[in-house]
Amino acid sequence: MTVPEFLAIIMVAAVVVALMAGYPVALTLAGVSLGFAVLGHALGAMNFSIIGALPQRIFGVMTNDVLLAIPMFIFMGVMLERSRIAEDLLERMGRLFGTLRGGLGYSVVLVGALLAASTGMVGATTVTIGLIMLPAMLRHGYDPRLAAGTVAASATLAQIIPPSTVLVLLGDQLNNSYQAAQLAKGSFAPNVISVSDLFAGAILPGLLLVGLFLAYLVAMAGLRPASCPALPAADVPPATGLIEALLAPVLLIAAVLGSILFGIATPTEAASVGAIGAMLLAWRKAALAPLLKPVVEKTTQITAMIFLILIGATLFSLVFRALGGDMMVERALTDLPGGVSGAVLVVMLAMFLLGFVMDAFEIIFVVVPIVSPALLKMPGVDPVWLGIMMAVNLQTSYMHPPLGPTLFFLRGVAPPQITTRHIYVGIIPFVVIQLFALVVLWFVPGLATALPHFFYR
Repeated sequence: MTVPEFLAIIMVAAVVVALMAGYPVALTLAGVSLGFAVLGHALGAMNFSIIGALPQRIFGVMTNDVLLAIPMFIFMGVMLERSRIAEDLLERMGRLFGTLRGGLGYSVVLVGALLAASTGMVGATTVTIGLIMLPAMLRHGYDPRLAAGTVAASATLAQIIPPSTVLVLLGDQLNNSYQAAQLAKGSFAPNVISVSDLFAGAILPGLLLVGLFLAYLVAMAGLRPASCPALPAADVPPATGLIEALLAPVLLIAAVLGSILFGIATPTEAASVGAIGAMLLAWRKAALAPLLKPVVEKTTQITAMIFLILIGATLFSLVFRALGGDMMVERALTDLPGGVSGAVLVVMLAMFLLGFVMDAFEIIFVVVPIVSPALLKMPGVDPVWLGIMMAVNLQTSYMHPPLGPTLFFLRGVAPPQITTRHIYVGIIPFVVIQLFALVVLWFVPGLATALPHFFYR
């Protein structure tokens, strides 16, 4: 191993240690990378002048048309959260299924899927469902572990069901890697992987997860009925207004996803449609005027956080490549036993384990640019399939203890009867379900590739 490659390995380890110590992600990525650039230059392992490429890369990030969708999708999600549209839907759906054993759990999963397809934000979905449904589930005798796990897992559907901010960022990173892999193989007219491809590819796996979550709740209702009892009929008022409550998110989903899938609009244009649609729905509830300022402020905070991490990750990637880390990773993956399958399996396992100490954004910005070019150079690796496999894998990182964001969000809004232990134990079956979904995608890749080929090939 050469000195530059050794420095590249130590740099990655230093970033992980600093993140585990609680340092801010963006500052950690930028600070560690800059320090190792200075060290590498002093040791003759790299030329510090390569940092001069950073301003052009930052300019490229800020002028990336795809990434313009991020603030608008965030605005749409925050506006829907603050306008109480999700609360109306939860309450009415709970009334519809309440008399079934496990009915409140079914309501949580179905509403989680609808909110995922209309907001794309895990945090907002967790807080909304947790505040409304957890107290109701506990009041009617649900096992705290099952209640907490169901809410947490349903909220993470916002990470895989489009439109998802994670899919937008993952699509951008994979497209860069895919084009670099093709150029390295001598193709000077490379194909692209668009966010639309990933959106289409994520629909069936997202629905698969919804079906698996519901199947688990059905099994619990049959095997352990005391853990998810039915509500007495007298306690369940009629589900009046359900169609009206469903109409708003369904129309928004149709406008955003439909325009993307059928080629009417790009994801960025569809995101603007979604933002306008969310404002109209809030105006319809006479809530737009008091909500606009706080929603814009929250959108700005989240967007600034994401782009600051992206800039730090850009510097990290620049230094890592200057130290020859990308070539080292490619050699390591190529030399693994099992060929292509072995390489993909090792990357999936590494991403799953990193989910215990890093969140999805960190893995997308740090790990994906390192490993995906090498994987996409290998024969038979479909970029859409690889992206969806990564997305489902990253979804588990939202529920990994000790740093899973969903666990923190849920802990912050859960009633006192829900302990941290309840949350951590409750999510285990759902993490296993997500890993099972990964296995299904491994053996049935058409779940990820069928719709993109239908719409765009």
